[in-house]
Amino acid sequence: MMQRARLQVVVAALTNVLLPCVLLLLLFGCAAQIRNQPEDVRLLRASALTEGGEQPTLSFLISEWQQPYNRIGKVQAEERGGSVRVFVDPQQAVIYSEKLVFSTARAAYTNLVYRVHFSKTPFSLIPFHLAAGNNVGLIVVITLDGENRPLLVTTVNTCGCYVAIIPTSYLAADAYPSAWPRKEQRVFGQILSAQLEMVAADDGLLVSISPALHRVMDVQVIAADFSHPYQTVSADRQTLSSLKSLPLAGGGSTSMYYDQWPLKGHVKGAIKPWESLLLSLVSLDLYVGMDKEYGTTAEKGNPFYTSLKPWNRQISDMNDFAAFLQFHGWKL
Repeated sequence: MMQRARLQVVVAALTNVLLPCVLLLLLFGCAAQIRNQPEDVRLLRASALTEGGEQPTLSFLISEWQQPYNRIGKVQAEERGGSVRVFVDPQQAVIYSEKLVFSTARAAYTNLVYRVHFSKTPFSLIPFHLAAGNNVGLIVVITLDGENRPLLVTTVNTCGCYVAIIPTSYLAADAYPSAWPRKEQRVFGQILSAQLEMVAADDGLLVSISPALHRVMDVQVIAADFSHPYQTVSADRQTLSSLKSLPLAGGGSTSMYYDQWPLKGHVKGAIKPWESLLLSLVSLDLYVGMDKEYGTTAEKGNPFYTSLKPWNRQISDMNDFAAFLQFHGWKL
């Protein structure tokens, strides 16, 4: 206990010095992106994995589509000279999805998990892109109750960063964290809704993604007959498990994730140099910010943690969704 207390004091001191500087750089980068006017916007739509229906629908709004690194792509692999490279092809849009279940003391729930990937977050000093690197991604989780009603929408980058949880009007008032804001919440420089009003059975969700940084800028409820001026892009649907068996041209397959220590459970080729340099000491994780597998900590031994504090590594693990919600104050 004494050693843990000392560790917390040391890390807290480092956090007080380093983290504000990093956040200022990050917020500067975010602000610059928000000011940009999108030149080309596309809409990708995916239907949910509910039985007996296609509700709620999930759509992605992508700004500055003319830049290949802003396009949701297909994860692929190639073998050259005995080494395997994993990359994201921006010319083919694929949404990886799966249904996962979890239980709490109150009830059983279903998570509709959607994972998308981009070829990279480009390197940039002005604006500063802290999360610059390859094969980056984003996850959207829709939590359903026993009546297939959406209760929560959770968004997080595949590094475990920038997690946001938005309740819908179906969620009971006593399930909210204490002192939950009424109108909006701030998530590392982005302003998101504090609640989504979903009342119609065919209501859908629209997730707006920022260019270059691939951050969630907004989540909105949309009607089934949602009218928009954007060009629609067709996206294929594949399972999350397909990311573990990417076909190789010469035969055989490979996983998107490393199988061996010390990178086990991380996305191949997704090291984030800036985050490793600036945040590894604070987080006590040399590979902080590196994108990860989502779904099971037991198999890979690599928690999908959503808090930089080392002592929160297990309790903030999104792979244990019930404990993750409890950590963030939700009472499902």
